[in-house]
Amino acid sequence: MKKKLWQQGAVYQIYPRSFMDSNGDGIGDIKGIISKLDYLKELGVKMLWLSPVYASPLDDMGYDVADYCSIHPDYGTMEDMEELIKEADKREMKIIMDLVVNHTSDEHHWFKAGLDKSSPYHDYYIWKKGKKNNKKPPNNWTSWFSGSAWTYVPEVDEWYLHIFSRKQPDLNWHNPKVLEEVEKIITFWLDKGVYGFRCDVINQIYKDTYKDSKRLAFSGKGNEYYFMTEGNHKILRKIHEDIFAKREDSVMIGETDHVTYEQGRKFQDNKELDMFFIFEHMVVGKSFNPFIKGKFSPKKFMDIIFGWQENCSWMANYLENHDQRRSISRYGDAIHNKEVGKLLGILNLTLKGTPFIYEGEELGMMDLPFVETPDQYKDVCCSYLYDISRKLHLPKKMSLEFIDKLNRDHARTPVQWDESKNAGFSSGDSTWLPVNENYLKGINAKKEKEDPDSILNLYTRLLSFRNSSEVLQSGDFFRLNTKNPLFAYKRILGNEEILVFMNFSKKQINADKFISQFKGEILFSSYRDSSLSNKALRPYEAIVLKVTH
Repeated sequence: MKKKLWQQGAVYQIYPRSFMDSNGDGIGDIKGIISKLDYLKELGVKMLWLSPVYASPLDDMGYDVADYCSIHPDYGTMEDMEELIKEADKREMKIIMDLVVNHTSDEHHWFKAGLDKSSPYHDYYIWKKGKKNNKKPPNNWTSWFSGSAWTYVPEVDEWYLHIFSRKQPDLNWHNPKVLEEVEKIITFWLDKGVYGFRCDVINQIYKDTYKDSKRLAFSGKGNEYYFMTEGNHKILRKIHEDIFAKREDSVMIGETDHVTYEQGRKFQDNKELDMFFIFEHMVVGKSFNPFIKGKFSPKKFMDIIFGWQENCSWMANYLENHDQRRSISRYGDAIHNKEVGKLLGILNLTLKGTPFIYEGEELGMMDLPFVETPDQYKDVCCSYLYDISRKLHLPKKMSLEFIDKLNRDHARTPVQWDESKNAGFSSGDSTWLPVNENYLKGINAKKEKEDPDSILNLYTRLLSFRNSSEVLQSGDFFRLNTKNPLFAYKRILGNEEILVFMNFSKKQINADKFISQFKGEILFSSYRDSSLSNKALRPYEAIVLKVTH
């Protein structure tokens, strides 16, 4: 059977607001993306996933959609979008859109029309009478952004559900009209030449019941009634049957928090999703308690990744995205940034499944320095949490440290293209988020392209190899028995074997007993002079070996 594109190539995630600004207003746009398509082709990626560019009030930076079939003027026009699809196609790359259908913006015409209870659009959303003579929310559920998940609208005399921002009312998927509308949106974009969709919080869309939650939770309370419901599975199967089963090559990717191995296999076995994102490895070492400092554990991290590799047929592999802190800042140390970036790139690009690269990850971009003043935040989640922490009378410094751990702006700063003004991202006097000043220290695409030993050049070489490597695209995965912090696995297809091993720590380790078992050719490594004759692995040293017998 012929492999589909998503089974062969890597996906590059673009956060359009921060990728490239073409008109000097300090905001990335679609024409900016078009101007960098040759860079992306040379990098070796095959699919470009765009975070939302739809019309939106941008309360949650586009994940609050006001019109699914038009483009926000900050990013350009529909003609620009059509040109992007066409120009990417010329370079043998496909566009993946972000499909946000758990909720819309409260400025979507469905919601505004639905404020009239006699309108059919009223039932597009989840409206309920409250408790205590309608003075209290209908239940004790909390938003993922903190606070109640319900907002009262006096003119309607009802409460609407929003498991995220109050400007993101949840759609009522019990109403079959919602499915009809979403299928129209999907078809609209597929007909324009889009390859598929990354589906935002797609395992939360169907709420089984609206009973009070018995769980203790600061945020997301009530999720036991909407995570992974059977109604959710039925909806995804229906979308596949109605649309994707009739398309020769397309893709549906799910963002699926709190998913188990069994549920993940169900997504794929029942043809609901082609692949899905997990989150466990993103919270290893992360403490949400401002009084506790979490410590990253490479063993826990790798056990999670290996477990999913062993228990599901195909994974959407990633180490960064627009909602997470930068991986080098998260998993590395201040001394070995280049080695950490290369190790993580080797890991991501050699696992079984489809690798996802977030913009700037291939350059080793890192978190912003600590933000001293809360008014610098653009992340709606941070604004909510900072207000709550202050109401709890936490000291200002502690509040800021707490928010800094969760601040999604860390991963949303402008891409660092060169050493010119604003890192080459914009010719304007200011940018929507500040540029990380480390672009002046060599962390930029121009400088790294000139350096044979850069993170960027490792990614380019490894992606080129992966694009023609059957064993990396289709080979089986086998974990090898090693002692922390040495981790190793094989990819095997027929007689071909590729071994990946790494020292996931900042200390040198003796690995002679392990290394001496194998012979072969070193294909890639995180150090330019890696050798099988070395008895030790240096900090964050990773090696990809073509095994010979």
